[in-house]
Amino acid sequence: MAAAATAESSVQPENKHYGIPKATFMEDVDEYMSGDRTAESVLKDLDEQHQKYKFMELNLLQKKKKLREQAPDIKKTLDTVKFLKTRKESDSTIESKFLLSDQVYAKATVPPTDNVHLWLGANVMLEYEIDDAIELLAKNLTSAEQSLAKMEEDLNFLRNQYTTVEVNMARIYNWDVRQRMDTGKASEKKVATSS
Repeated sequence: MAAAATAESSVQPENKHYGIPKATFMEDVDEYMSGDRTAESVLKDLDEQHQKYKFMELNLLQKKKKLREQAPDIKKTLDTVKFLKTRKESDSTIESKFLLSDQVYAKATVPPTDNVHLWLGANVMLEYEIDDAIELLAKNLTSAEQSLAKMEEDLNFLRNQYTTVEVNMARIYNWDVRQRMDTGKASEKKVATSS
């Protein structure tokens, strides 16, 4: 059964980890290679699988970087909205400077307000009541932190998978070297007994 298996069929889908397939460790290389496949073809398949894992890792790292950049922005916005809520209750205006572009600021006086405008992305801005904005931002911050934790777990799982593939590649390579040495020794004995 194991002899008929290919390197690609040794990967089972794993829904728990962001769709990352689980790599199977080759317990018995001799049994695995007892079919008609060559070491070169198995190594080629394993290398392709390894490249897929590396590509997945690159994508996850990019998503993780983006999330890490978003979380502090959400936190700052949440703190600002909470500050506006406390100032609303005191009925005093706020003197502030707003960034218009690089190195260009404008002074503004902000009166107490019941509403804030939040950028949602894709050039969309919506007006929220302060309490609704706080609720939305807190939910978004929690979601970003949970996504970061899940992404870290997926990255660790992914690293284990490509390490397993690397070990399998080394074992197949060593098996191939051993087979060639055994074949070379057998042909040397045949030549020695013939002469």
